[in-house]
Amino acid sequence: MKNLGVMLDCSRGAVYTESALKKFVDTLGRMGYNSLQLYTEDTLRVEPYFGYLRGAYSTDEIRRVDAYAKERGIELIPAVQTLAHLKGVTRWREYSDVTDTGNILLMGDERTYELIDNIFAACRKAYSTKRINIGMDEAYLVGRGKYADIHGNADRMTAMLNHLERVCGLAEKHGFKPMMWSDMFFRIAKLDYYSDKRRELAKDAVARVPKNLDLIYWDYYSSNYAAYDATIKTHKQFNNDIVFAGGAWCWSGITPHNKYSIRNTQSAIKACNANGVDDVIITVWKDDGAESSLFSVLPALFFAAEYYKGNFDETDIKAKFEKLVGIPCDGFLALDMPDLTDGEYTNSNPTKYMLFSDLFLGWLDGTVDIAKSDTFDKAKTEIDKYADNKDYGYIFATASALCNVMSIKYALGVRTRNAYKSRDKKAIKRIVSEYDELYKRVEALYDVFKAQWDRECKLNGFEHHDARYGALLMRIKHCRQILNDYASDKTENIPALDEDILPPHTVDAPLGKTVNFNNWAMTALVKHADD
Repeated sequence: MKNLGVMLDCSRGAVYTESALKKFVDTLGRMGYNSLQLYTEDTLRVEPYFGYLRGAYSTDEIRRVDAYAKERGIELIPAVQTLAHLKGVTRWREYSDVTDTGNILLMGDERTYELIDNIFAACRKAYSTKRINIGMDEAYLVGRGKYADIHGNADRMTAMLNHLERVCGLAEKHGFKPMMWSDMFFRIAKLDYYSDKRRELAKDAVARVPKNLDLIYWDYYSSNYAAYDATIKTHKQFNNDIVFAGGAWCWSGITPHNKYSIRNTQSAIKACNANGVDDVIITVWKDDGAESSLFSVLPALFFAAEYYKGNFDETDIKAKFEKLVGIPCDGFLALDMPDLTDGEYTNSNPTKYMLFSDLFLGWLDGTVDIAKSDTFDKAKTEIDKYADNKDYGYIFATASALCNVMSIKYALGVRTRNAYKSRDKKAIKRIVSEYDELYKRVEALYDVFKAQWDRECKLNGFEHHDARYGALLMRIKHCRQILNDYASDKTENIPALDEDILPPHTVDAPLGKTVNFNNWAMTALVKHADD
């Protein structure tokens, strides 16, 4: 099936407003896309506790967007979960009996299939399409919790295939042709999902995969053509149609990673073309809070569409982009710049983790290179050129305010610790004034970020950001007071600053090299996310 689509995450914080979705549909249509998946883990109204307090879409909201998209040649497709990634649901006691472990549903339980049947029924009422994405990815511990208590050490592949047959049967009952992410067929079999070598799949497992199911091979990370080529060829052992899903990276903070996405997508599309895969999805995930704008990855989406059409001429693509968007492509790519302390083609996200890194207990301070502190002022200069654009200026305004914060915050923890360990109280007094300025800049960032959110998203979900920015502001205030007391001889030491900072992950890792780390709780609170 020839299809070029986008999958938009409407579950990890942001639930996009009807008007924002319609604007996104318009933009995708002009680029040449013909489908849009709305990823709704628990943000579609299904049962009383399913979507509870989450700003979940009503049937009427989806119907209106569905009709609007159809008029513009775009098929609106539901993307749900029928196995894992259901933490928003499994946290409620209502679902404790059908939770295997963590965010994974209990396979084989009839209440599980009643819930899935209700999910499909809700989708059938809302969407006119015959296609549905049933998820089932990254269920690493499936069968190892309550399922194992009930069934013992059962074969997990067999159990998953039994579950899949039930799910596909329910989908068919509601008039849907399902597709699913393919990774669990590899994970359970202990095969590498990402490799530049063809892998052999178990023929008995392959034979049991329902024939009405499309398999989605997803890879957002590689620029290696051979890896895409080998994995597509491996997937061809299935008796199922293959869909490829790449990524337009905007799920690691406020800053997108368009150049990284574009480079990887070029290799992926070339491999798809060579292997006859013409059903392609570009995912727009929103992990850990959906901080980036819905429209921040327009360059990545546009390049993907042009690559899909067979156009790999960068000059031509950029010219077309400017004509469509009204901003030069290189200007829009300036949104990437704040995170490019280590070069253009990376998914490192220092603006996310160093924004929320603790000023005294910054375990990610080992990734900071003070010599690169001017990155943010340079980025701000380019970003500010488009802050007044009538359509997208608000995105640049948020990025500009982020740069303004990071020009102080990026290395402030390192500089604070260095001054303290030198017992240089004059330097500490000077640093205290930077804490005052940082506080003001964080308040300004919060204001423009909130304005961006209000323009694109429902109110539900922003409570996370009120908590995060509120905690950051209070921590700045508290650390400032501690430093001031020390510099004024009211205290003798600051124990938190007496500790040495190790490389962030292993003791022999290089210092000063950025990473991709996208977990607010573990960054800000120096704790395990589930504590």
